[in-house]
Amino acid sequence: MTGSTAGAAGTRRRAFTALFLVEMWERFGYYGMTAVVLLYMVQRLGYTDDRANLTFGAFTALVYAAPSVGGWLGDRVLGTRRMTVLGALVLAAGYVLLAIPGAPLFVALGVVAVGNGFFKANPANLVSKVYEGEPSRIDSAFTLYYMSVNVGATFSQILTPLIAIWVGWNAAFAVCAAGLLLGVVNYRLMGRHLAHVGSPPDFAPLDRRKLLLVLVAGAAAVGFVTVVVQSLALARAVVWIAGAGMLAIFGLLMARGDAAERRGLAAVFLLTAQGILFFIFYQQMSTSLTLFALRNVDLRFLFGYVIPPGQLQALNPIWIFLLGPVVAWAYERRARAGGDLSIAAKFALGFVVLALGFFLFGISGRFADGGKVSVWWMVAGYGLYSLGELLISGLGLAMVARYVGPRLRGFTMGLWFLATGLSQYLGSYVANFASVPANVSDPVATLPLYTRLFTGLGLVAAVGTLVAVAMLPLMRRLSAPAPAADPAPGTAA
Repeated sequence: MTGSTAGAAGTRRRAFTALFLVEMWERFGYYGMTAVVLLYMVQRLGYTDDRANLTFGAFTALVYAAPSVGGWLGDRVLGTRRMTVLGALVLAAGYVLLAIPGAPLFVALGVVAVGNGFFKANPANLVSKVYEGEPSRIDSAFTLYYMSVNVGATFSQILTPLIAIWVGWNAAFAVCAAGLLLGVVNYRLMGRHLAHVGSPPDFAPLDRRKLLLVLVAGAAAVGFVTVVVQSLALARAVVWIAGAGMLAIFGLLMARGDAAERRGLAAVFLLTAQGILFFIFYQQMSTSLTLFALRNVDLRFLFGYVIPPGQLQALNPIWIFLLGPVVAWAYERRARAGGDLSIAAKFALGFVVLALGFFLFGISGRFADGGKVSVWWMVAGYGLYSLGELLISGLGLAMVARYVGPRLRGFTMGLWFLATGLSQYLGSYVANFASVPANVSDPVATLPLYTRLFTGLGLVAAVGTLVAVAMLPLMRRLSAPAPAADPAPGTAA
């Protein structure tokens, strides 16, 4: 390795580390909040399962849909690096509101949703720019980047449920705010390593008028989200409108793109459809699986420790933390051997292990004692579920980086998050198939509601596997290099 090559690799590594850490702290705040907010609605505010699930689903739909705008603001208006900092600060403000006793819940959720919209697409876009021109390394880079999500989530999902029990719900939300503020400080300290990457506005002086317009638009968006998450009928309408808008935007981008861009966008569209199916399963972690843990899991763990129900969600990032390096190593080794497995094939494998995980959750009911299943069924099921997540969700952003050129990449990453948001709402709707009536508390009565849902989801994942496998030949054609144009008459070949 020459000195210049080693220096470039070191620059990329330091830039990647800065982005890894800011994403880690942002996810610390977000997943710490999601570990307790649904239980807060059910146990503290007295919401029914139906209302809590759909309120949470509407909120998370908007959380993930908003980055479709935040990515565009980063690409075209303020700059990708600037939107990263602004989004983190707005998110911290949302968690501070949740931490204030008596503060309106829906306003706080609106601030969090808008902050996530400002933030989420932009660090991922910067990662793709760090590894621009190195497609063989993008999959492994995004798999490791995905680990930052899970490092942050692991600590916060362990910590916030304990703080909610020991100190109170508001104190748990305050910890989330502290994590975001630490992330901003860390990003500012390491920002010099990112000076060479960004979108065009990052390299121009800050336009204060545009900043003011973004802040005013953000305040209006907070008001919109506040209204939507309080009205389940309005939330449903917004989801349908957003879905139609996503299809229209994909169509517009394909119509305006050149041949290579159209093929890449078609590949992204098909894989995004599979991603929507995956995130319906993903939403069960914060909804049906958490309520299953509350009512039907014997939470006694090692050495007599009783796990708080929300803390079981930490199994997901713990497993991903353990499996992520192994999966990234396998990608790199296969790439070096010249046999890189396509993203479409990885998605298909992801659905295989996802189906196994939900079948395991469903089968656990046959071994229940008094309506309670052993916590070890959850440990094993989350392991399979998490491997499926690595193979699908962990590569969603890598998919965009691989198939879409820099001109459309930030906006297309935003569309991936929009699709994720739509499926979060659909996942909450699916979770309501296991909704427990308010007058039922016997674990023996609630157990079959959950196990039937989990077995059904396992069957759906199996069908998803068959569809993903059937699509592999088409995906190979869409992702193949474009054929070289024939030389013009009279020119040398």
